[in-house]
Amino acid sequence: MKEFKYVIKDEQGIHARPAGLFIKEAAAFPCSITIAKNGKEVDAKRIFGVMGLGVKCGEEIVLKADGEREEEAIEKLSAFLEANL
Repeated sequence: MKEFKYVIKDEQGIHARPAGLFIKEAAAFPCSITIAKNGKEVDAKRIFGVMGLGVKCGEEIVLKADGEREEEAIEKLSAFLEANL
């Protein structure tokens, strides 16, 4: 399992447009990918789960990938977070 911690810098937090793009990126990988905030963990390939976390600017999330191509998934998704959120 690979893990990446990130503090959201976007003033609007995780909102619909970047969340949709993030989910498309995550769906390209066969491994299990989750996002966690304050102990609540959701499937990073499901829009309602990601939006349901209600992540705001300044809050830390933990991105986890487990399974086939997990390392590549964390690299790509962490780069997406840094570039867009």
